[in-house]
Amino acid sequence: MINALSIDLEPWYVSEFLAKYLPQDRDDQIEDSVRPVLELLEKNNTKATFFVLGTVAEKYPELVREIYERGHEVASHGYSHKMLRALGEAGLEQEIIKSTELLKNITGERPLGFRAPSFSLDNSTRWALRILKNHGFEYDSSIFPVKTPLYGVPGAPVYPYRPSMEDIGREDPGGPIIEFPMTVFRFGANIPVSGGFYLRSLPFWFLKYAIRSVNKKRPAIIYAHPWEMYPRTPRLNVTPFSRFVTYHGMGSALRKLEALLTEFKFEPIRTMLGTASFAMSSPRQGNR
Repeated sequence: MINALSIDLEPWYVSEFLAKYLPQDRDDQIEDSVRPVLELLEKNNTKATFFVLGTVAEKYPELVREIYERGHEVASHGYSHKMLRALGEAGLEQEIIKSTELLKNITGERPLGFRAPSFSLDNSTRWALRILKNHGFEYDSSIFPVKTPLYGVPGAPVYPYRPSMEDIGREDPGGPIIEFPMTVFRFGANIPVSGGFYLRSLPFWFLKYAIRSVNKKRPAIIYAHPWEMYPRTPRLNVTPFSRFVTYHGMGSALRKLEALLTEFKFEPIRTMLGTASFAMSSPRQGNR
C-alpha cells in the first residue's frame, strides 16, 4: 500500500497555542527548518505534497521553486494562515486568488490541492468547498474525522471521498471536490495518528501498528510541519497545556518521520487522484 505524505510549510509562530505570547521580533526559520526535511526525503527517495502558505511563497520563491524542481507537489495552504471562520467567504476567496497566483508564478502550474489552516474546514465553513471548486481545485485535505477544541468533523468518512456541499461529513458521489481526510485508527473511537502532535507524542510502535492496520483497507495520509522537527524552534514561556501541545516530542519527531519513511512507502497526494487507491475506498467496505 502506498500512502501519502504532506508537509505544511509555514512559520513556527502561526500556531494558535502561541498567539498570545509571540515576541515582536521573530525569525520565521523557514529555510533552516525545511532543509533537514528535504534532505531526509531525498535520502529515502520519497516525494511529498508541500502545502505552502502564501506568505512563505512570497518571501521564499526560490525555496518553493526548489521544492517543486525536486519533484514534490506544491499545493495551497492559503495565504495568511487565518482559520476559515475568521476569514469568511470573501476573505478566503481573496486569499485563494492571491496564493494561487503566487504558486503558479513560481512553479508554472496551478495547485491541485488545498489544506485549510489548522484543519478549520467543518460544516460551519463548508462554503469553502464551493470556492475551491470555482477556482479549479481538484482536492482538499482539511478534514479530521475526530473532534478537538480546534477542529474536526466527527462521523466524517475516514477514507478518500467526495463531500456533499450541504454536509461535508456525508459522501456525495457527484461532489466536485475529492477529500483526503487525516488518518485515524479505530480503537473504540477514532484515534488520530496522522502526524503533527500525534507523530510527536505517540510511541513509534503504536504509529507503525496503526498505519499497518489502516493499510489493510486504505492508504494513510500523514502530515508534518518542519518547525516541529527543528531543534532550534523557539520555546516560549506559555501555559503548561500550550507547552505540551506545541513542544512535546519535538526532539524525536524527525527520527520518527525517518523511521516511517523506512517502514512505509509514500507519494504526493496528487498521485492518488483517479487511482485504484481512491476507487477502492467505499462505504461498503466498512471503513467508517
